[in-house]
Amino acid sequence: MRGAKPTLIELSSAAREGLELIVSRHSSPQQQVLRAQIVLCAAAGKNNAQIARELGVSIDTARLWRGRWLALEAISLADLTVQERLADGPRPGKPPRLTAEQVCQLVALGCEKPAGSQRPISQWSGRELAAEVVKRGIVATISARHAQRLLKRGACNPAVSVTG
Repeated sequence: MRGAKPTLIELSSAAREGLELIVSRHSSPQQQVLRAQIVLCAAAGKNNAQIARELGVSIDTARLWRGRWLALEAISLADLTVQERLADGPRPGKPPRLTAEQVCQLVALGCEKPAGSQRPISQWSGRELAAEVVKRGIVATISARHAQRLLKRGACNPAVSVTG
C-alpha cells in the first residue's frame, strides 16, 4: 500500500546554486553535502524512498530533511543561509551551566603559572584550579573533577593541538 505523495520542494535559483555549491565543494562537511543532495533530489520530484535508495540513507532521514527544508522555506535566504538551513538542530538536554567566556577564563587561568596566584604548587591540580576559579569569582561553584576536565580539554594542554 502506498502512502501520500511527499510535498514537492520548489527551489529558487539562489537556493539551488547554494545547494549545488555545497555538493561540489571539496571542503564542505559531508553531513551538509548529504543533506543538500537530499533536498536537491526532493526538488527533482523524487519521493523519500527513491532518495533513500539513491543516496544510501534511511527513508526517515530523507523525510526529515525534506520536512526541515520545507519548514524553513518561508524564511528568506538573506535571513537564513543555505548552510544554516542544513545545520544540526538544537540538541535536547540541560543547557550548560558555564558560559563559553567562563570556560575560556578557566583555561586561561590554567595556562598561567600557579605561583602568580600565590599558590605553592608547580602546576595546577583540579582541586587547586577549582578553588582559584571560585576565589576569583569566575564561577560560584565548580567541582575539582569538572575543572580538571575543562583544563585537560583546553588549549594550554601540550597534548592538545590549538589548531584542531
